[in-house]
Amino acid sequence: MLKLDTHAHYLPKDWPDLAAKYGDARFPVIHHGDDGRHRIYKDGKFFREIWPKTWDPDVRVADYARFGVQVQVISTVPVMFSYTSKPQHALELHEALNEHMADTCRTHRRHYAGIGTVPLQSPRLAVQELERCMEQLDLQGVQIGSHVNDWNLDEPELRPFFEAAESLGAAILVHPWDMMGSDTMPRYWMPWLVGMPAEQSRAACALIFGGVLERYPKLKVCFAHGGGSFPYTIGRIEHGFNMRPDLVAVDNPRNPREYFGKIFFDSCVHDPRALRYLIDTVGIDTVMLGTDYPFPLGEQEPGSGIAALGLDDVAQARLYHGTALEWLGLSKARFE
Repeated sequence: MLKLDTHAHYLPKDWPDLAAKYGDARFPVIHHGDDGRHRIYKDGKFFREIWPKTWDPDVRVADYARFGVQVQVISTVPVMFSYTSKPQHALELHEALNEHMADTCRTHRRHYAGIGTVPLQSPRLAVQELERCMEQLDLQGVQIGSHVNDWNLDEPELRPFFEAAESLGAAILVHPWDMMGSDTMPRYWMPWLVGMPAEQSRAACALIFGGVLERYPKLKVCFAHGGGSFPYTIGRIEHGFNMRPDLVAVDNPRNPREYFGKIFFDSCVHDPRALRYLIDTVGIDTVMLGTDYPFPLGEQEPGSGIAALGLDDVAQARLYHGTALEWLGLSKARFE
């Protein structure tokens, strides 16, 4: 059975050192050590170690074959968003990442599809790069952060971007980043364990309550990490909508639960019971395989969460590739 992983992070082995070029330490830089280790630094501090499977397309294909996964929908690592840097400088990084991704998708067409990245702190430049991704680089959409500096995703400044994404039929992957509360909970990996799910609920609520999904009903938005805490607290969110519409329903009178069936979610929830709840709550037609490859917080056996549910072949096909192909606007024949 064809399996597409819609949440698989990808980087070039090297990228422009914009921290040195522009004197801006907020840009991530890569150091390849004599000890064979590869480390990303940001703000002059160690951020994350990565490995050859982060950038080597052939290593990835072989690695995934062990689990019967044939296709990865690759996206950058959120630290590369660089929303805090000057837009024109950040655009230089986004362009390099997108071109590298497009080259991989061209040379390994049966094994990769791609969603690019844009400097969303400048909606004008973001639209420009989105158009290039879709019309020149043959990518299927873009990944964006759960917020953009001080903007939530309902800010009016972002409307031109969402309007362009809808018009172009671009797949949008919303990924948590710059997690809320990080300064007050630095220990125990809590920004990733607690802040990351909250960021996705923040993004979903902003898009719904802010009327973005109502204004642009054909947007194809997927929330990574199973939507974070959003699907699992929809009862509370809906209750608040019903009980205090004066506070919640000020920009959109539609019940938030009504958007299930219109927005997408990946399957990266790490618990078969949670995945079954997600499917029961949002509908199987909007859930798709996603793993957060190749990082430790990702699903270590790609597809195992779906396999654990014991579903019939039709349901498995929907989760393994049917929903993803619809979200991406691609045909199954692309990968045969």
